[in-house]
Amino acid sequence: MPERLAEMLLDLWTPLIILWITLPPCIFMAPMNHSQVLMSGSPLELNRLGEEQRILNRSKRGWVWNQMFVLEEFSGPEPILVGRLHTDLDPGSKKIKYILSGDGAGTIFQINDVTGDIHAIKRLDREEKAEYTLTAQAVDWETSKPLEPPSEFIIKVQDINDNAPEFLNGPYHATVPEMSILGTSVTNVTATDADDPVYGNSAKLVYSILEGQPYFSIEPETAIIKTALPNMDREAKEEYLVVIQAKDMGGHSGGLSGTTTLTVTLTDVNDNPPKFAQSLYHFSVPEDVVLGTAIGRVKANDQDIGENAQSSYDIIDGDGTALFEITSDAQAQDGIIRLRKPLDFETKKSYTLKVEAANVHIDPRFSSRGPFKDTATVKIVVEDADEPPVFSSPTYLLEVHENAALNSVIGQVTARDPDITSSPIRFSIDRHTDLERQFNINADDGKITLATPLDRELSMWHNITIIATEIRNHSQISRVPVAIKVLDVNDNAPEFASEYEAFLCENGKPGQVIQTVSAMDKDDPKNGHYFLYSLLPEMVNNPNFTIKKNEDNSLSILAKHNGFNRQKQEVYLLPIVISDSGNPPLSSTSTLTIRVCGCSNDGVVQSCNVEAYVLPIGLSMGALIAILACIILLLVIVVLFVTLRRHKNEPLIIKDDEDVRENIIRYDDEGGGEEDTEAFDIATLQNPDGINGFLPHHRRGLLGGISPDAV
Repeated sequence: MPERLAEMLLDLWTPLIILWITLPPCIFMAPMNHSQVLMSGSPLELNRLGEEQRILNRSKRGWVWNQMFVLEEFSGPEPILVGRLHTDLDPGSKKIKYILSGDGAGTIFQINDVTGDIHAIKRLDREEKAEYTLTAQAVDWETSKPLEPPSEFIIKVQDINDNAPEFLNGPYHATVPEMSILGTSVTNVTATDADDPVYGNSAKLVYSILEGQPYFSIEPETAIIKTALPNMDREAKEEYLVVIQAKDMGGHSGGLSGTTTLTVTLTDVNDNPPKFAQSLYHFSVPEDVVLGTAIGRVKANDQDIGENAQSSYDIIDGDGTALFEITSDAQAQDGIIRLRKPLDFETKKSYTLKVEAANVHIDPRFSSRGPFKDTATVKIVVEDADEPPVFSSPTYLLEVHENAALNSVIGQVTARDPDITSSPIRFSIDRHTDLERQFNINADDGKITLATPLDRELSMWHNITIIATEIRNHSQISRVPVAIKVLDVNDNAPEFASEYEAFLCENGKPGQVIQTVSAMDKDDPKNGHYFLYSLLPEMVNNPNFTIKKNEDNSLSILAKHNGFNRQKQEVYLLPIVISDSGNPPLSSTSTLTIRVCGCSNDGVVQSCNVEAYVLPIGLSMGALIAILACIILLLVIVVLFVTLRRHKNEPLIIKDDEDVRENIIRYDDEGGGEEDTEAFDIATLQNPDGINGFLPHHRRGLLGGISPDAV
């Protein structure tokens, strides 16, 4: 109680003591040049000092003033005297008038125009305005003429401790990691004081903590806040409220103070391992569950938060490691157990797994506490379900020869009901995959038979789908693809690869290759095609042509002699027998047409009788177009001519009763004698085929109807 009373008395007398100390300097003004501002003393002293100044500085004129001071926040019954203006020209006869102008003249500061005393008539606040610049002037009282040039001077407002410290940015928030060591810096706060920082201790601040011990401490001068206890645990307490005080006057008694709050949040570090909520989990799953389906969830709790609580899950042991997998859910922080492979109740009815949860982000500072992981046991019970039939194979491949007999068995599929209470199975063909109904299936045993003939050359593969249905539950069905490959048999004879037509030059040489032909066979033997070529037996020794087998399975036709004459025989037909290497082999006879043509000296075909097979050398495209145009023009003329004749209705056929004598032409030429008889070979008339095997134009035979001498 005595201390509190002393403190109150000190607070009461402190302003008066400060006023008593600072008032004499405020009213004292040191003389400079010949003008004076007197802050104390009697009028006689003022006159004496002014007279001495005039004697010493009579030659100098002009005002130069020192600063004046006035204490802020001072209030009393009378205006406060700030200072006094005086000039050495004032003998005390009251003939000089003092005038004051500038900041606050007349409103804040008032001058006695006779004595020069300046008073503050209002309460001043240094924080609002710290100094005032005014102008003093001395004039003659009667004439108002200036006696001295105007001179500026400054009145400064002297500070007192009237402002408490303030935390402008409060309240504050800061974070610090949990488990931090002693003295870890948290943050720093700063207060401001509006008082003058260069005068006295009014703005000298000292910081302290009013609330928040023993967890935090503060540096008194820098306001840096640090941890005062080591290893604070976020999981025990996450947030702390700290009350901070700033006090001026260096923290001494009587100073003003301000406070603010700081909320300190402990941030998380990974100092806790995951822990399963239970050591044993039970799940059940039907055996027909779809692969990838979630079986169940396990969760390991972690007192940490954020990434420090993230855990990865693994199956580390058990009899179902190949059938199940576990994945981590980053949002829920739990492990999801999923099915990887199909289950079979009839094979195994339960599984046991050992799962592990381990932190993803490990803090090495706490690794000495032990492994940041935990394990739990998971038991999974498989429930029985009505499953569809199961085929003995996921796909079937059957082979059948294209000449297989109808209703013959080409293959078989089998299926079974995997359930304990096995149901009989019925088989059928999905007719959408067998639109032509080429196959049938026995509904009881799954044997596939042939319903229509096959032809490999039309379709080598047939893909059908077999359906297996449980008799006791028709909704339980299964499907299996069956690929049927049609195997080749030698049922097609070889023939020419294309329709060949050979051209033989009249001036050709013996042994010259007239044409090279090749054969094709619709069959597809395993060892590839190999063809045998021969002439008909009755034409093996023909005098005109021979054949030669080439290594590339082709055949060349050669001329036996030269001197072919298209005037005597224009076309030769050469039947060729082609046999394959099948078992049994098949053969056919193809006829090659050989046309005798006129050729150039270098063997280029130019014409075959009236038909030009090769354009003459040098004939351009323009000439060919001109010829075609002429032909078209002639056709148009003929059509016009016939049309005009019909319009005249003139008969085109000579009637029997018309005189035809004028149409008889008489020739007086004599016969040629022996030359006429030699010009025609009578033997040719007796033997139309000719001894040399020439075939007349009207005797072009078909296959099997060709004379042996036609080649």
